[in-house]
Amino acid sequence: MRSFRKILLVASAALCCLGAVAQELNCTFEIDSKQVKNANKDIFNTLQEAVNEYLNTTVWTDAQFAPNEKIQCKMFLTVAEYDESTGKMKGDLQIQSTRPVYNSAYTTALINFKDTRIEFNYDNNEQLVYNEQEMQSNLTAILNFYALFVIAVDFDSFALNGGDPYYEKLFNIVRMAQSSGESGWKAFEDSKNRSSVLSAYTDKQTCAIREVIYNYHRLGLDQMATSVDKGRATVTQQLEILKSIYDVAPMSVCLSMFKDAKMDELVNIYSKANSSEKEKVYELLYPLYPTETDRLNRIKNSENR
Repeated sequence: MRSFRKILLVASAALCCLGAVAQELNCTFEIDSKQVKNANKDIFNTLQEAVNEYLNTTVWTDAQFAPNEKIQCKMFLTVAEYDESTGKMKGDLQIQSTRPVYNSAYTTALINFKDTRIEFNYDNNEQLVYNEQEMQSNLTAILNFYALFVIAVDFDSFALNGGDPYYEKLFNIVRMAQSSGESGWKAFEDSKNRSSVLSAYTDKQTCAIREVIYNYHRLGLDQMATSVDKGRATVTQQLEILKSIYDVAPMSVCLSMFKDAKMDELVNIYSKANSSEKEKVYELLYPLYPTETDRLNRIKNSENR
């Protein structure tokens, strides 16, 4: 699997000579605590440092990653509430990840998602410990979930169902967290919590989103260096699959996640398409995203450049 992904990345002989390294992520974790008043802000600096170390030094998989292959991602925690007496924090977490496009300097967004049900306790200088078999804390469970979700989606974009081993790990995380009673994990609690995200990518009705991810990136974007028209035609086919997901599960979170990661990119992709192709894409996407009138009209009415 890694060799398949590796041929799609720009590798240097010098880096290859250094050998592969275990850590999979090059992740930046930042905290915005502006909403918290009258609290010692040192706790947020400590937490930020601890999480950055945790995400970037934990060995998440058995795969081998060279330094230039690390998955690029960012996480932004906005703390809305903090209780100094208990160490409890509440807020939201924005997760973003990108992937390089073959034979180009372009990087494409894979994930751009906000989790609004973030709650955890953290004591100053608390050590974050990774344990695949036991839930150490709600904070590490949340970090584990999104680290492995980023990895799963990245692997899916390079090989059909390439993320399978990591979705198995995600099932285990959700299973342990659901028994803890913590917020954000319960099935049917809401349509955009962590349980719902995992279900959207694995349930029979909606798991075709993973096929979309592979075809869109590997057979669509990666082929555009050779043939823009062929690559764009493949992307259009994926929008048809996306529409079929909408027809059976119109509220699935995977649909809004695709929009948040890809809508601006789609505007650019179809800027040079012919009128009939633009019209087809507009007709496919409008039922899914009726509030996206501005960007959909830009797809439909843009002039070829």
